[in-house]
Amino acid sequence: MNETTNSETRDIILDVTEKLIYRHGIAATGMDFLVKTAGVSRKSIYRYFANKDELVLAALQRRDERWMHWLRSEVERSEGTGERLLALFDALKAWFGSADFRGCAFINTSGETGDPQDPVRLLAKAHKQKLLEYALELCQAHGSADAERKAAQLLILIDGAITVALVMGDSTAADNAQQMARTLLKL
Repeated sequence: MNETTNSETRDIILDVTEKLIYRHGIAATGMDFLVKTAGVSRKSIYRYFANKDELVLAALQRRDERWMHWLRSEVERSEGTGERLLALFDALKAWFGSADFRGCAFINTSGETGDPQDPVRLLAKAHKQKLLEYALELCQAHGSADAERKAAQLLILIDGAITVALVMGDSTAADNAQQMARTLLKL
């Protein structure tokens, strides 16, 4: 196999793993199901990943990078600093309306692990930390007083909206969270 084919095979494995985990969860995504869905051999998977845990982590790390890039891109389209803060919720609203919305992959997979030191849980924590840091960056750019506290509150609004949209099927969750953010930030 040449390098391009190797890279493509690895990408296919990661793409399929991420989709299956997001849709069905880690426990329900067995190696046989993954092999069948990806159309690759078990040997191909183990060529790139030592075990299922390593594969799951790689797929979730990739999702973290892609999701954060997507969110930043959506938010940065807005002109002013206040508009960018509110755009967090516009982006969420668009995501909630997508056909493949299944909530937060990091909250979902964290729920499958009991150990706070489990690598999946630690990756989820790192993802939420990045989201908090981005909210802080936006609050600081806006000149918000007590930016750290407001960023922490925005994170709760973001994750709360995601959870309500998924569990309750509430299409207005992002709008409600955005209105609360307006009050919080005095926008």
